[in-house]
Amino acid sequence: MLLLLPPSETKRDGGDPSRPLDLAALAFPELTGPRRTALDALRTLTRTVRGASEALRLGPTQRAEVERDRAVLRSPTMPALDRYTGVLYDALGAAALGPDARAFAARHLLVHSALFGLVRALDPIPAYRLSHDSRLPGTSMRRVWRQPIAALLATLPGPVVDLRSEAYVALGPCGQRDDAAPVRVLARGARGARRALAHVGKQAKGRLVRAVVEAGEAHDDLGSLVAWAREAGFALDRADDGTLELLV
Repeated sequence: MLLLLPPSETKRDGGDPSRPLDLAALAFPELTGPRRTALDALRTLTRTVRGASEALRLGPTQRAEVERDRAVLRSPTMPALDRYTGVLYDALGAAALGPDARAFAARHLLVHSALFGLVRALDPIPAYRLSHDSRLPGTSMRRVWRQPIAALLATLPGPVVDLRSEAYVALGPCGQRDDAAPVRVLARGARGARRALAHVGKQAKGRLVRAVVEAGEAHDDLGSLVAWAREAGFALDRADDGTLELLV
């Protein structure tokens, strides 16, 4: 079983200064080529603060993000699970996970980075600023990532629980796998109507991932995951279109 997470715009500072970025230390060496392409484009992009700010959609107070990108090859690294912050990752609470839970996350949790493609939870990465909609010089995020990530996802053993946003799914779809399902967080409204959630949805996804990681059970199929989730107190079900619906 694999849990596929989106990244976050915000990243934690710091890390191991003696261990700068090493692409050979990242999982999935078949993505090394696209990773180099993205890094080269980022290096070109950050030659000017104005150009980088426009392409990365940064405001006048966010120059530090450009400096982060300029230093990405030499800055400290830390495990991806610890690097990302934000609503989903705060709810996941990586800092409070015990050794067994972190070991489980290392085997079963992937993050879809705009700069590095798919990485495993404990892969060492630096802080950076790059998003699914960033404008790269000479190429595009879709051209860099869509085919390589889709090809990789087609080969990974399932089931795959896809918690990414639609924007990141577009940069590497799971294809027509019967054992892969996106997760949609819904609220039950008046007369049984359901509506999708954003902020609260990210929190719910983070809590679900934390519960799975702490339980340490790698489910062989999505039905097993749904049954476990219900026993654990999550209103999770599989819709007719194959989507996993989490009601909050």
